[in-house]
Amino acid sequence: MAKINKNILLLTIALVMAVVLIGFIYWQVRKSHIEIGPDQKIDITPEQIQSIKAIGEWEFMSISDEEMIDTIRRGIFSDDHLVRIYYGTLRLGVNLKQVEPGWITTRNDSIEMILPPIELLDRDFIDESRTKSFYESGKWKSYDREAMLKRAYQRMLQRSMTPQNMQIARENGEAQVRQVLQGMGFKHIKIQYKD
Repeated sequence: MAKINKNILLLTIALVMAVVLIGFIYWQVRKSHIEIGPDQKIDITPEQIQSIKAIGEWEFMSISDEEMIDTIRRGIFSDDHLVRIYYGTLRLGVNLKQVEPGWITTRNDSIEMILPPIELLDRDFIDESRTKSFYESGKWKSYDREAMLKRAYQRMLQRSMTPQNMQIARENGEAQVRQVLQGMGFKHIKIQYKD
């Protein structure tokens, strides 16, 4: 009989311990909880920075221009005239290979970017294959045509590289960069140009 009481006692102790253990586990699970929500932190990786930088020249504005340049050479019996039309496309933007260290900083869902200054991306913007002689009388040498090309080049620069066009290019650039960064998940974006 003592052996049965001992078995009942051990069984009762084991049962009480199991109930206490189950109660403890239930209490721990009940007081802990899991939250599922969006992570507001966005990390930009070095690979993403390199891929942005690898864009190289990023065009923000394109200006098509045509210039009519004429020249006259006075002669004893008659004057020689040469009139040519030059076509060019000037591209304004930034060269991302010129960025300085620390040009991108991020914090949670905010990003700040310092871009190089807006510049003329291609100095060889006159399309000489489209150049036309509008009127030509007399004999002209290659250096005469070269001098006219230089005048057309300077006139296109003067007409296109205005403060208004530079401002439009800056605004276009900010809009394009903002769109890319919003696509990456950033909500607060600050873009500056190095001057």
